[in-house]
Amino acid sequence: MKRAHKTPVGDPDPDSAPGLAVRRIAAAIIDGVLRRHRALDEQLEASKQLAALPERDRALARALIATVLRRLGTLRYLIAQFLDRGPPAQAPLVETALLLGAAQILFLHIPDHAAVDLAVRLTQADRNAARYAGLVNAVLRRVAREGTDRLAGLDPAILDTPDWLLARWSKTYGEAKARAIAAAHGHEPALDLTVRSDPDVWAERLDGRVLPTGTVRTIAHGPVTALPGFAEGTWWVQDAAAALPVRLFGELKGKRVADLCAAPGGKTAQLAAAGALVTAVDRAPARLERVRDNLQRLSLTAELTCADAATWTVEQKFDAVLLDAPCSSTGTIRRHPDVPWLKRERDIAALARVQSQLIEHALTLTRNGGTLVYCTCSLEPEENEDVVAALLARQPGARRVPVAAREISGQAEFISEKGDLRTLPCQLRDSDLRLSGLDGFFAARLEKLY
Repeated sequence: MKRAHKTPVGDPDPDSAPGLAVRRIAAAIIDGVLRRHRALDEQLEASKQLAALPERDRALARALIATVLRRLGTLRYLIAQFLDRGPPAQAPLVETALLLGAAQILFLHIPDHAAVDLAVRLTQADRNAARYAGLVNAVLRRVAREGTDRLAGLDPAILDTPDWLLARWSKTYGEAKARAIAAAHGHEPALDLTVRSDPDVWAERLDGRVLPTGTVRTIAHGPVTALPGFAEGTWWVQDAAAALPVRLFGELKGKRVADLCAAPGGKTAQLAAAGALVTAVDRAPARLERVRDNLQRLSLTAELTCADAATWTVEQKFDAVLLDAPCSSTGTIRRHPDVPWLKRERDIAALARVQSQLIEHALTLTRNGGTLVYCTCSLEPEENEDVVAALLARQPGARRVPVAAREISGQAEFISEKGDLRTLPCQLRDSDLRLSGLDGFFAARLEKLY
């Protein structure tokens, strides 16, 4: 298709349209991920413009952003079918406007005319992109006419996953499971909650269900802070998989436990709720403040320490140490659709070196006879099994303690051949795709012998 330069349909004043502010904010955040490599959560928290919107508009902005990132490969492939050349490099907003418009037409059921008109206005309002407003108009009209039919012949599991990630998962888990993992990322996940007590009661109150692991899962409508039980500190948000590693410690009441790399604090809350004497360590003051706020809401206590977990030392060693190491986060793509577009394969080796330093130091903080649980939300073996294997090879005074199915509510499929915890996004299947899946998580339990 040749680029059109005629004046597109729409109001002469592109700033006057209802809904344009939401698209502008969404476009800026998408651009932040794709071109400035800024994490989505970081931008959502920092955006004053987003915070100033009414709740309904905030929810729409988040849905627009998540859908574009979740279906980015498919959207780019389809848009390319309607262009003789790619989007103009000198006007990056053109591609963003096309992505937003196509996402609304194909996946969010927003009326075609509104999606096209707002994408055109968004383009008109940008100094570099304005001359391509006719192009945006023409391409999106074709998406509206032909897009649904063209979607039917595409394979989103492949298109929406970077080649290097799919190749890695195929090598590690087999092709069928890799495709199932990728497919699981195509669906917006439900809200998972860890409750202090009475999960059946809270599942009923929140119109949800209790998963086999004890997590309450629900489809949230509106802000989390407005849900029953939030203000009272009855529960906290935590993916079902992320709630499992703490169980590997067994009885915790009265034990001294270090939670390393603790923010945002879900596992700290679990440890404290189980009666442990918790020291939560994180090197980022702002993230540690979030842990403090969460504990305060939950009426739980822990000692908070701002320090680098790789060098932090104590006089008295701990009965148990939890190390939730920084990682590539490839197990959390369901909830963080920016991850595939921010991470690079070369990042994994660098992260593995950091993880090796952290686990080595975490062992020195554990008393003889104590337990160290190492976990990440990565699907990559270099960050998980390989880190543990290397530690055990270096440290004869540590041994792996295999996980038993009874410790994780009988979910034997979550246990690897070596006895470690390993969840995959394609597990916990449900006929309702909104209620399916969980994060990809790894955890190994080690005992320090001497």
